[in-house]
Amino acid sequence: MKRILSILCLAIVVLTASSCQKDNVVAPNNNLTILTSVSTNQWTTLDNGKTWKQSINMPELDSYANDNAGVLVYLSFTNGVYEQIPEVFNGVSYSYIHERGLLTIYAQAYDGNLTTPNPGNGNVKVVLIDSNQ
Repeated sequence: MKRILSILCLAIVVLTASSCQKDNVVAPNNNLTILTSVSTNQWTTLDNGKTWKQSINMPELDSYANDNAGVLVYLSFTNGVYEQIPEVFNGVSYSYIHERGLLTIYAQAYDGNLTTPNPGNGNVKVVLIDSNQ
């Protein structure tokens, strides 16, 4: 009788274990990457070359994204090599601010006192990362 009960218990355990189903749930990718460029003639200086700025219209940065998404910005002045800002590169400190519909990139000397040349032409990559609230 013990043997029959042992076999029956073992059979129940095996059947229960083999009937488990693993579900892989993949969340939708709500991130957005925007590629654009900056050009030499669109940089403006605010203080005779100590600080440069360039504003980029960005309709993808709507009020929801501005308030809820993570905004990552990368610059490339070399073909295909992007660096995330804020960043100090070749003695120039790059930073940015964003608001609804607009991204503004700043460039200034790392110590804030020296003048810097116009940053020139480059590529910008903006990644909007949606946040689950």
